[in-house]
Amino acid sequence: MTPPPDLEEFPMRTFDLIRYGDTDRQGHVNNAVFATFFETGRVSFLFDSSILPEGTMLVIARLVIDFRAEVTWPGKVEIGTRVEGISNRSFTLSQAIFHNGKCAATSESTIVVVNEKTRRSTPLSEQLVNALGQWTKPK
Repeated sequence: MTPPPDLEEFPMRTFDLIRYGDTDRQGHVNNAVFATFFETGRVSFLFDSSILPEGTMLVIARLVIDFRAEVTWPGKVEIGTRVEGISNRSFTLSQAIFHNGKCAATSESTIVVVNEKTRRSTPLSEQLVNALGQWTKPK
């Protein structure tokens, strides 16, 4: 596994509260909740920064999570999100969850632009490509 990233590597950041109900028998956050935390980061990013042509929507085609450390209740997690790559009909997001300053999980997701009527992928607009380009890893 690659070394964990730092929160500063992610230009979009948000947070989520850890709820008591998120924990399992061992007292740490259940692995399924990590997917919910990553969703919080994706949704914050996509609704704040996405410029979609009318009649299109975004669909997740792939989601990979690497668990790096346990997360416990109470507290909050910080979620970093950035654009990792852009292709003709999709883009890839890289994300990380931080708990008490430590990277607890990383994720990569592929997002596809889909025509709402045909339910088929469609090329990214120039406007969307330009908007996504602003959210890559800081130099």
